[in-house]
Amino acid sequence: MRKQAKEFKEKTVKELEKQLILLNEELSKFRLTEKAAPAKDSNLQAKKRKQLAVLLTVLNEKKEVENLQAKKI
Repeated sequence: MRKQAKEFKEKTVKELEKQLILLNEELSKFRLTEKAAPAKDSNLQAKKRKQLAVLLTVLNEKKEVENLQAKKI
């Protein structure tokens, strides 16, 4: 997860928001297909949720920093 956080921190807010949308779509598709045909990697959904949590954390940190910088100006 640290590698993912490092990668996410290098991206801009817009890139992170696009990544967030894609990850949410992946999770929703996975939930639908999981009922019909279980995946070989049963831990995939948990991995994606953790990745989503890291992404949201980094995104919120970046937005907070931007807000603080905007207030200083």
